[in-house]
Amino acid sequence: MSDMLSIGASGVRAYQTALATVGENIANVNATGYTRRAVTLNEVAGGSGSTNGYGAGNGVTLTGVNRSTDVYSSTALRASTSDLTRTTKGAEWLDRIQGALTGNALTSRVTAFFASAQSLAAEPDSTALRTGMLSAAGSTAMAFTATGKAFDQVDADIDTAGNQAAQTLTSLAGSLTKVNEGLSRSQPGSTAAAQLMDQRDNILSQMSELVDIDAKMDPIGRATVSIGGSSGPAFVQGAMTGTVSYARDDNGKVSFSVTLRSTTTRITPNGGTLAGLTDGAERVGAIRQELNAVAGDFVKAVNDNQKGGKDQTGAPGVALFAVDPDGKPTDITVDTAFTSGSQIAAGTGGGSRDASNLGKLEANRISVGYEASLTTLVTGNATAYKQKNTIADAQAAIRDGAATALSTSTGVNLDSEAVDLIRFQQAYAASSRVIQIARETMQTILDIR
Repeated sequence: MSDMLSIGASGVRAYQTALATVGENIANVNATGYTRRAVTLNEVAGGSGSTNGYGAGNGVTLTGVNRSTDVYSSTALRASTSDLTRTTKGAEWLDRIQGALTGNALTSRVTAFFASAQSLAAEPDSTALRTGMLSAAGSTAMAFTATGKAFDQVDADIDTAGNQAAQTLTSLAGSLTKVNEGLSRSQPGSTAAAQLMDQRDNILSQMSELVDIDAKMDPIGRATVSIGGSSGPAFVQGAMTGTVSYARDDNGKVSFSVTLRSTTTRITPNGGTLAGLTDGAERVGAIRQELNAVAGDFVKAVNDNQKGGKDQTGAPGVALFAVDPDGKPTDITVDTAFTSGSQIAAGTGGGSRDASNLGKLEANRISVGYEASLTTLVTGNATAYKQKNTIADAQAAIRDGAATALSTSTGVNLDSEAVDLIRFQQAYAASSRVIQIARETMQTILDIR
């Protein structure tokens, strides 16, 4: 009877834990990052040397609370998340660039300047038209300067976002090493180990939003992580973690590097926020270079044209625009020596109706195409932004598919849990009944006189 009692008791203990595990699954059906648990039950074999060769074993034992895993789906979800984040972050910076290019109406201000010059060419002796052209020149200079400042702000925001992403990635690595240490101390197959693995996967998911990673797990679940893909530098190795840093060189190029064990290695991010930042910085640099070229050509052409003509009093023309020698080519102002519309060199000395010099300015406008160059920058960036969004839509579908696949294989299914709940409840009740029968049988034996 003692064997029967111990067998029943082992069943009660095992199925009590099994019911608690199913209850935990049901309670966390909507919990983010939770992975389904399942118990593993094994028979407790009978002892050797038994006088009854046909006797029963010693009941059942719970050998572990196993966590559902799908390495392929987890890897696919992290990879698709990195790809999507790179595209969406890149699109955000393209949108910022578009705002910088169009927010100060630079193209229309340049057009207005040349239009005022054309109006003056039709009536070069008009004081009002000369004043209007000088005013248009001031508006154009301010538009160039404001556009340059807008790009300065975009660069500053990229630097802030880059430093923040580096700090967040370093912090996540520190959290992952703590999880690795916890897994080293936890009993494999325990609930504590399963909870730590959930935390580990959540951290890896957050890392994949920042940069493409390659994660490998050892037999007890500790993660080793490389960033920048499988060929990238090691970032987390057991209890060792690296530090990510952000930098911008003198040419405006941004870069990320990781330092581990006193060795610093440059990262080449192919996904995540870091790659999106790198793409955005490269785009800003390229457009900034083209904008500077347009600004430089525009100022030179107008100033050269002025110097090649005569003003309203017949004096040689002077430079209309000035560029800050310590600033950027877009830091343009109307020259302090240019104080009156009468200084505009409309002609070349052919009298008060001479507007030949303004005709040369218009010819230069047509041949160089300043407005066309600015419009090309705007439309080119807008096209790139639209393409990014189209790609993001496709990548979002891929990411959602990977998330669904992972949820299907490792998530909680209430129908399956309901079946397990009934099954384990019946087993628990039956084990309790075994104990009751054993006690009744023992009492019957004791009652024999």
